[in-house]
Amino acid sequence: MEVIVARSTESAVKLASTIMADAIRAKPNLVLGLASGRTMEAVYVELARMHRQEYLDFSLVRTFNLDEYIGLGPDHRNSYRYYMNYNLFNNVNIDKRNTHLPNGLAEDTELESAMYDQAIKEAGGIDIQLLGIGRDGHIGFNEPLSSLASRTRAKCLTPETIEQNSPLFEHPEDMPRRAFTMGVGTILEARNILMLVTGSSKADVLAQAVEGPVTSMITASALQLHPHVVVVADEKAAAKLQGRAYYDWVFQNEPKWAAYRNI
Repeated sequence: MEVIVARSTESAVKLASTIMADAIRAKPNLVLGLASGRTMEAVYVELARMHRQEYLDFSLVRTFNLDEYIGLGPDHRNSYRYYMNYNLFNNVNIDKRNTHLPNGLAEDTELESAMYDQAIKEAGGIDIQLLGIGRDGHIGFNEPLSSLASRTRAKCLTPETIEQNSPLFEHPEDMPRRAFTMGVGTILEARNILMLVTGSSKADVLAQAVEGPVTSMITASALQLHPHVVVVADEKAAAKLQGRAYYDWVFQNEPKWAAYRNI
């Protein structure tokens, strides 16, 4: 796992966005795993800017999102399909037929989950999976105690996640209690993983995920088992990392990061 500590939140967003953009330029038909949530909104603004001003081409890109609320259709303002259309897909030249999220209205959740994993497999697997991290250490909606070998499935959300996300709903009591999520095992099959973490509220959990034991209580800690993970954090999120000096040394001395040091 490589950890890059950016000078500011804005630099962290720009760095993560640039890594993704460079990957798209290197492989125009890239398969991207995407995340939702407030941390990612700035990433999608930056990618849309790169499309407009730097001709970043999404025409052949295929995407698979981490999760979707069960019970919400694509036109619901709090569905992640709506979120992705609003924040990214409507603002770049992507073919929406190549953008995939679980169907929140699927009647058979087990079949929908199996079909989603199969669709990822048929696309050739995910080249880069973008992740955030929840305050309890979850990735996707893999809440604490999720199996580290889990596949895409329907998952009951914890009271903590409901408390954190429900204010985003016009009527907080209407927030679904279940969601589809890629499993930890599904996520770990991506060839590369990019996790963006910002803000002081994530400092403790980031340190646990990166430097603590691998445990189902912090599902993000399973990323320690993956050979190609890059974590981009701002100064506030990185405040509790014990290995900070080494992470900085690697960033300054590893040749592949040379083009990113002035971001």
